[in-house]
Amino acid sequence: MLYDFAARLVGVFLTLNGSKAKVYGKENLPKEGGYIIACTHNGYVDIFNLGVSMLPRHIHFMAKKQLFDMKVLGPLVSNLNAFPVDRENPGPSVIKIPRQLIKEGKIVGIFPSGTRSTENAELKQGAITIAQLSKGQIVPAAYIGPRNVGGVFKRQKGYLIYGKPFTVGAGKEAREEATQHLENELLRLTEELKSKSK
Repeated sequence: MLYDFAARLVGVFLTLNGSKAKVYGKENLPKEGGYIIACTHNGYVDIFNLGVSMLPRHIHFMAKKQLFDMKVLGPLVSNLNAFPVDRENPGPSVIKIPRQLIKEGKIVGIFPSGTRSTENAELKQGAITIAQLSKGQIVPAAYIGPRNVGGVFKRQKGYLIYGKPFTVGAGKEAREEATQHLENELLRLTEELKSKSK
């Protein structure tokens, strides 16, 4: 498959440049079935490292639609199983597509950042809502390392950590508690990763 070829090629490229992420907590990943990975996001190299670390399983990435319009990155993102989301005018597909993927036993990648902002809060809530409606587990994850190809060529090291999966109960209160838990976990994992990378 093109995904496997692209992921392995990217893995070789990152390895040769010393930027393939050192991975922690991989034992926390569910062994089978569909689930969500909610990972911090600071560029596009984190997407590559996340995809490489999950092989042989594939991740279906939720990505803003503007990425698909970029000449180089657009086709690459499409080949990495991404599906576009219009954040300004989200339609039913923003929930329907990931729910169906999880139902089919596939992994959905969402990138809410660990920082506090309106957009990031919406992304965290979106991830929690999808987990709640699909009854799928959600795995918090954090990445630090090169943000772009420039950082890779500078041989910046990458680090990736997976936290423990959790599920979201029924109702609004459970959704709000899970959203706060996800935010706390993203911040905690980021700090843990910073200490490991020193």
